[in-house]
Amino acid sequence: MGGRCAYDRPMFRHIVLLTFTDETTDEHLDDLVGMLGRLPGLIPSIRRYEFGRDAGLAEGNAGVGVVADFDDVDGYLEYRDHPDHQAVIATMIRPFLAARSAIQHEF
Repeated sequence: MGGRCAYDRPMFRHIVLLTFTDETTDEHLDDLVGMLGRLPGLIPSIRRYEFGRDAGLAEGNAGVGVVADFDDVDGYLEYRDHPDHQAVIATMIRPFLAARSAIQHEF
């Protein structure tokens, strides 16, 4: 059971925190954020998409975070499996990833 917010109907949210290896460069993370920024224009099921690099204010934080909202679970699954999203994961995330944490929930 999730909390409620000021939306007029239930929606579905995906949150992911990505921690990268120490060898991952700032330039790579900037490129990743740029690629994430293109996904809402490529995947119709995305209703709201927020992402960014950590501000560096606390030791041990993840390096990049994403919050993505969808109308329903099917919208999330479309995003999860979409070829453009999968390409970002395969080329920009997985080879550089040290840790990942995620949650999906209705709100």
